Amino acid sequence: MNGRRTVFFVSDSTGITAETIGNSILAQFEGVQFDGHRIAFVDTPEKATAASLRIKTAYALHNERPIVVNTVVDPQLCEIIAQSGALMIDVMAPFIGTLELELGTRRSGAVNRAHGMVDYHQYEARIDATNYALAHDDGVNVDYTQADVVLVGVSRVGKTPTCLYMALHYGVKAANYPLTDEDLEHDHLPKRLEPCRGRLYGLTIEPIRLAQVREARRPGSAYAKLDRCKRELVLADQIFQREKIPSLNTTHTSIEEIGSKIMAHLGIERHMF
Repeated sequence: MNGRRTVFFVSDSTGITAETIGNSILAQFEGVQFDGHRIAFVDTPEKATAASLRIKTAYALHNERPIVVNTVVDPQLCEIIAQSGALMIDVMAPFIGTLELELGTRRSGAVNRAHGMVDYHQYEARIDATNYALAHDDGVNVDYTQADVVLVGVSRVGKTPTCLYMALHYGVKAANYPLTDEDLEHDHLPKRLEPCRGRLYGLTIEPIRLAQVREARRPGSAYAKLDRCKRELVLADQIFQREKIPSLNTTHTSIEEIGSKIMAHLGIERHMF
């Protein structure tokens, strides 16, 4: 094995489930690099044949069997895809038969269920939460009455993407407040955050990484200088400790993990959409 393999995430829907589960499994093999490709909405024989041809072409090109992480529910379509000669990993297969026996009913075979708009009210909740996150981004709107959580931290520590992730996937109304130079110079919590003290959560990051992120955004600026990043992070951490605000270092943590840890700490129980 040359340490590099081609992986196809094949689905009759969006491919999100196949890619999420597949990447979780592949992450266990640290010595191998994976080139991932998503093939979504494979819900007809014609599309399955096209997917099989694409996978087969990759097989011939790299002279190594591709890996297919498959969430297609139609057995006939799966058979067509398997004709590519790839290693087929059927995510659904280990569970369907067992559940059919337990529930005493056959699966419907319906596609596009995992991420479709199955429950209108849940969908609306997710959209409302996303709009809320956008409206309360970066301290633009400081009325946090309806907020489930308010993320606090200096600029570019990951507040906005984390808010949007929790809104999109869990329907959490997440706002964020950037600590300004004026805030950092005071020895107490900004007054506008006092009413939501129990819903505050701090984010921080390593100074070098923060400088890199800021440099990419504003090259050559004082805003991106390492000394300034160090100073801001030290002052922010002092506020977190003094005010007993829980915090998390985001340097080596994915957005998914950040969001999950925040929700777990604050006792926010929501199901992923």
